[in-house]
Amino acid sequence: DLRGSSASKQWYQRRVRGRNGKTVREFLEKHYTDEIAASDEACIKLTVRALLEVVQSGGKNIELAVMRRGQPLEILDTKTVEKLVEVTEAERDAEAEAKKKAAGKS
Repeated sequence: DLRGSSASKQWYQRRVRGRNGKTVREFLEKHYTDEIAASDEACIKLTVRALLEVVQSGGKNIELAVMRRGQPLEILDTKTVEKLVEVTEAERDAEAEAKKKAAGKS
């Protein structure tokens, strides 16, 4: 899970456990930026992207909860998670395609 302060908007990785925890943790460390930290949506997308590195079957095996200081825990419903997975996979595929085209021009 990721935890952040709504006042400072500084997010940090708190704990990732499980047999693929190291893979997810390394992905988050590699891709986390201050720009991403400035946006709740970007943080959630990064989390989904990290989980997709190790989870099969897309959103079917992902459960997400969002913690914000001073607010109750928000558990995202299945439809929301599946939509996030769909958008994240489309963005990842577009990035891969762009990299492939750029490599072909070199």
